[in-house]
Amino acid sequence: MNLSLEKKLNSDMDSSTILEKYFPQLSAQQKAQFQELGNLYVEWNEKINVISRKDIEHIYERHILHALAIGKFQNLSRKKVLDVGTGGGFPGIPLAILFPDAEFTLVDSIGKKIKVVHAIVDKLGLENVDALHQRAEKTKGKFDFVVSRAVTRMKSFVHWVHPMIQSEKPEDNCGIIALKGGDLEEEMAEIKRMYQEVSISKYFSEPFFETKKIIFVPF
Repeated sequence: MNLSLEKKLNSDMDSSTILEKYFPQLSAQQKAQFQELGNLYVEWNEKINVISRKDIEHIYERHILHALAIGKFQNLSRKKVLDVGTGGGFPGIPLAILFPDAEFTLVDSIGKKIKVVHAIVDKLGLENVDALHQRAEKTKGKFDFVVSRAVTRMKSFVHWVHPMIQSEKPEDNCGIIALKGGDLEEEMAEIKRMYQEVSISKYFSEPFFETKKIIFVPF
């Protein structure tokens, strides 16, 4: 690993300590997994580009913490969660560490990215993650929540994944939770469904999150 980058990752300004600021309840095992997670992504990103080169030194803030915003919005404990278009494992892997009693299925159509997911999941010993190299619409089963990070416009995304969301327990408030950014009024008007928009700055104070949103579409 690049030594200057490793030093940056281990600094107080941009390391796993930022996670403890917002998630003080993390166990010793979770802290160790999150600490290792950043280093694993740096190592893999030198082989397979799954994170923007200019963003990799900010992986804890812009990728891991960003993913965990979903955990602030919704308690996923004991839920079945599908991460569509997971790329290198976001938001699924950080959420799987945060909610070890939930079941996560991560899918992506690009094989080399799922290869990275498998390697990181194995290295961290995550037993609650299944990673599949396939298109979202080929996924079997029903899920409580479908999560994603800016995969596509919501109209198309809702069309793809709504058959996979279990609707037999309306009291569970199941649905789609998507990480998005910017002005979403026009995009969300296309879906012609009720939805909830929450600014991530409600949870995290870093300037990066000022334009970041969580979109929840209940089913």
